[in-house]
Amino acid sequence: MKIAIIGGAGFIGTHLTYLLKHAGHEVRLLDVLKSEDFPVETLIVNVEDRAALIENLKQCDVIYNLAAEHRDDVSPVERYYAVNVRGAENIVAAAEANGIKTIIFNSTVAVYGLDGGESCERDTPAPFNDYAKSKLEAEGIFNRWVASNAQNSLVTLRLVATFGPRNRGNIYTLMKQIASGKFIMIGAGKNHKSVAYVKNVAAFLQHCLSFGAGSHLYNYADKPDLNMREMVRGIRQALGKKGLGLRLPYLIGLLGGRSFDVLAKLTGKIFPISAIRVQKFCANTVVNTDKLEATGFARPYSLHKGLNEMIAAEFKS
Repeated sequence: MKIAIIGGAGFIGTHLTYLLKHAGHEVRLLDVLKSEDFPVETLIVNVEDRAALIENLKQCDVIYNLAAEHRDDVSPVERYYAVNVRGAENIVAAAEANGIKTIIFNSTVAVYGLDGGESCERDTPAPFNDYAKSKLEAEGIFNRWVASNAQNSLVTLRLVATFGPRNRGNIYTLMKQIASGKFIMIGAGKNHKSVAYVKNVAAFLQHCLSFGAGSHLYNYADKPDLNMREMVRGIRQALGKKGLGLRLPYLIGLLGGRSFDVLAKLTGKIFPISAIRVQKFCANTVVNTDKLEATGFARPYSLHKGLNEMIAAEFKS
């Protein structure tokens, strides 16, 4: 098949590209950045440019949409909607213009909100920030597209925080802070986090090519879920550090985060601490994956193996 990966030069796209190429597919990468170490040339295309998408998706059979504005500190917040929402509208327009019947979309478990319990796909979304709101709006756009034609196939993957070597997301930031000695544990650490290893995510995205017409919605996480005490202690042990290190009560940590928010507004600078990051760190972010397990997908890596591989690759030296 001829497969287009929008946002393909990113972290997940890298691993997915190698899997698809190894399986014999023709892969076309579209991104705003070019990667130097890909086996496929990256076409510089902005998801906000509808005409460019239509032109560069010609003759493709499948679209993976991995493109997203996702950081916590994006300013102005309109950027979330420009990339995530209007980008989805442009992808649908390009799919229709080129007769493409399959779209696989990476959404986020953030649509469930903070402390939503063990969220499952039938739960009512309750997004808590502009990133989550924009991703939920994008889901709606793709849902209307798949409903418009019985031959269309849509897979929506609500993804948890994903980590792996060379990733610079939340898990890497946590590891880096612990490695540098700058990390302070906020709260009791009894809240649980569902996380995912990138090579498992890429393998499931490839698995999605086997699904038929219709709408398919799945949470993705690697089990078992760890609580923050377990995760922090495990990372510290792997780095040769003992215990949990310094700790602060939740309310004091939240006050500190709000103070940095005020300072950020006054100075225009971006700080590694904010109120939303403290809230997210101390919240339960757990999802149910029973529906995904029923597809017969077998994860090639355990969660602990993935964490150890990342620590070894990024920090052991």
